[in-house]
Amino acid sequence: MLSPAWLRSFSTLAAEGTFTRAAESLELTQAAVSQHVRHLEAQLGPLLIRRPRGIELTPAGHALLAYCEEVERAGRCLASRLTDADAVRGTVSIITPGSVGLSTYPRLLDIQRETPGLVVRHRFAPETEVVEAVLDNRYDIGIVSRRPDDNRLAAEPFCEEALELVVPAGAEVDGWDDLVRLGFIDHPDGHAMATRLLSRRYPGKRGLADIPVTGFTNQIALILEPVARGLGFSVMPRHARRAFARPEAIRVLGADQAVVETLWLIHRAEWALPRRVRHLVDELHQRLVKDN
Repeated sequence: MLSPAWLRSFSTLAAEGTFTRAAESLELTQAAVSQHVRHLEAQLGPLLIRRPRGIELTPAGHALLAYCEEVERAGRCLASRLTDADAVRGTVSIITPGSVGLSTYPRLLDIQRETPGLVVRHRFAPETEVVEAVLDNRYDIGIVSRRPDDNRLAAEPFCEEALELVVPAGAEVDGWDDLVRLGFIDHPDGHAMATRLLSRRYPGKRGLADIPVTGFTNQIALILEPVARGLGFSVMPRHARRAFARPEAIRVLGADQAVVETLWLIHRAEWALPRRVRHLVDELHQRLVKDN
């Protein structure tokens, strides 16, 4: 293992050019600096050529100097993360279902544009993957429609989501039998969304078990394309329906009967959210509430 003290002596020697100046800069003796370099050369081979007026780095010496710079950068990054001193700099990672992402991602980009030091890393994924990614600490935060039953996760109400039953504009849909005839256009969160809406809209029916699936896509922006072409109906959030480019080709069945549910923000419960993450969460929440 390379001692940090040895690396500091070597990088200072490379910067100062002589053992005398390096020792003065480090407030060490020349013998101590020389000993540190010998320890490094014992492990890595010749690192420098000693000349009467200074030193010259070998290829291995240049490689070690680059390594020293990488270690110094990593140390600064670690210190910044541990102190969490800056709420508007650094990377924030967030994972959401595709339907939620249609609403949140443009606003995340607005926040990043207005906060140049902030970098937002966003991923679309089904809800089961959202929970797993946050549990594995691959993402700082996630958004889900159901509060997870896991004491490793902290969950807080974040915003509301209205689910809608969307059918082709020209289809005659008066009741359950018409939905069965149309068929269901599924998507990664479609089964869960449809089950929640249909069970409330049509109590006593078996739900999707009685309805054939006539299509599937994992591209949230394209879910309503087969609906618009008369191939079936779907259930999706209101903000996703509003984003569809051909609203004249679809209609919401029972527009005044949307099922409104709470979306939950989740993160690991064992540690507090960093300030930069909390800053982004607060900004995003304010914009969603204002726009809805």
